[in-house]
Amino acid sequence: MEPIVLNKEIIMVLAMIGLAVFLFIVEWIRVDMVAILMTVLLPILHLVTPKEAFSGFSSNAVISIIAVIIIGAGLDKTGLINRLVQPIVKLAGNSASRVVIAMGGTVAFISSFMQNIGAAALFLPAIRRVSKSMHLPLSQMLMPIGFCAILGGTVTLVGSSPLILLNDLLTPFGLEPFGLFDVTPIGLALVVGGIATFIFLGRFVLPKGKPESKQETDAGHGPAYEDLGEIFELQTPPNFNAFREPLTVKHLRDRHQINAVAFSGRDRLKMMTLPPDFEIRSDGHLAVFGKKENVAAMAEEHGMILKDGLQIFKDNLAPETAGIIEAVVAPRSELIGKTLREVHFWEQYQVNPVAIYRADQVFYSGLSSMKLRSGDSLVLEGPWDRFKILEEKHNFIFTTPVGEVMKPEKALLAGFWLVVSLVMIMAFDIQLSVSLMTGAFGMILCRVLSIDEAYQSVDWRTVFLLAGLIPLGIATEKSGAAAWIAHTVLDLIGDVSPVGLLTAIAVLSTFFTLVISNVGATVLLVPLVVNMAMVAGTDPRMAALVVGLATSNSFILPTHQVNALYMGPGRYRSVDFMKAGGLMTIVFIVVLIAMLVIFYGV
Repeated sequence: MEPIVLNKEIIMVLAMIGLAVFLFIVEWIRVDMVAILMTVLLPILHLVTPKEAFSGFSSNAVISIIAVIIIGAGLDKTGLINRLVQPIVKLAGNSASRVVIAMGGTVAFISSFMQNIGAAALFLPAIRRVSKSMHLPLSQMLMPIGFCAILGGTVTLVGSSPLILLNDLLTPFGLEPFGLFDVTPIGLALVVGGIATFIFLGRFVLPKGKPESKQETDAGHGPAYEDLGEIFELQTPPNFNAFREPLTVKHLRDRHQINAVAFSGRDRLKMMTLPPDFEIRSDGHLAVFGKKENVAAMAEEHGMILKDGLQIFKDNLAPETAGIIEAVVAPRSELIGKTLREVHFWEQYQVNPVAIYRADQVFYSGLSSMKLRSGDSLVLEGPWDRFKILEEKHNFIFTTPVGEVMKPEKALLAGFWLVVSLVMIMAFDIQLSVSLMTGAFGMILCRVLSIDEAYQSVDWRTVFLLAGLIPLGIATEKSGAAAWIAHTVLDLIGDVSPVGLLTAIAVLSTFFTLVISNVGATVLLVPLVVNMAMVAGTDPRMAALVVGLATSNSFILPTHQVNALYMGPGRYRSVDFMKAGGLMTIVFIVVLIAMLVIFYGV
């Protein structure tokens, strides 16, 4: 094959790739906006036709992603997945190793048929419950199980976005597509390898952590948050405001680490949510949340009367009416990068933030001015009905159930339509998107989900990211940029064995997925590595498969959605992911290449 000459068109495509990667890294705009930018710029620059620019939105991969998300939402809505938890917990006994094996294997299995972030979110409350009941450190369990959720995405061709996308990227080369379970032997080996790594080496790389208190995990004002305090009621004297500067909720939190959560004035009108600038007034009744010694010191300093128990707020703050709950900022929450004050959190949601856990730090003051991050854990106080509304916004993932209206009577129907989809793929060789959309439509038709719930469950950010980057892959191949890069790289590294080339591709894919999205890495790398393999005389399908699998090798940094989700509840630091994730990254590449040699005879 003659070398490709660098021309104007190739230079423009390389510039577009560089721009996309740069914007992915600096995050000046969201990743889906980067993809949309590519969709607009490529046809304007005549690098693709307008039809090719928007072909991603009708691609098999995008439709499959939408259908998989809807099917996963239906399984979640019926509680079918949650039914697996109790027998798994019984099987695990009281051993941390057995818990990791049982729950890690289960979450990996679930993740092989639905988005791994969804599987990880489903198991978060269960893992906390097991940690507390067995008096085991949560930090010893969350990371291994979270890694299993990521690894589970490699078990089937619908387990992760890169694998769903893979066949579409192979089509321009005329290569044979992969079947639903062609990757299963490799994926299972990766899951087993991941679990074994933590069983035998976890004690050296996982943070020690402190065992959770052995207590019930039902939300409420009980001992679940005894380290933060409990509810007290105080009364302010008639002349409280006469000779002092105004005393605000923010002042109480900053000076005494006490959260004022309710106030009733002379008019007996009760305010159950108090924003930071709310002023405590004379002759009123104040409910606060904090440690007893802090509340007593605050009452003495400001001349308040500390009551023996709840009186005015007895009914409003009863455990069956209100309580304390922990909520994790979801990976795609619209609150990320914003402060509680900016979003008018108190007025909009009518619940009170008590503390924010970020990695291994806990913040009691300055909550209203902290910019939220994915994985932050907020301890919130408020009425259960308000938490239900907050949960429906999908900005938070609650670590204990709020009481969602489930449809357990539809569980068999949800399972039936999942099986129908899989049978259509395996037995009748019907296209992936058609089979999965049949299952999704069947769930809606049988009212497992309403059509509105199906629309709401779809992560449109992922859809636009995937659809918007597909034309960049088309331009990379069509312009000859992929072939030019392939020749250039191979000229630099010289002759290399097939195993050596695939190992280099695995390392390159791992690096790319750490700095840009796994979808972006797949779209950019598949045309490149297929050309490299053709030039080097290696099987191009195997090169593409390495990219599809290795883009799930995202453990070193807490940038993956699952890692970000578990970072707050596990009180992990970035260095914890570097230690455990670094080891897991090496194991991943070794197992991947070994299975390609053993199973595919590379």
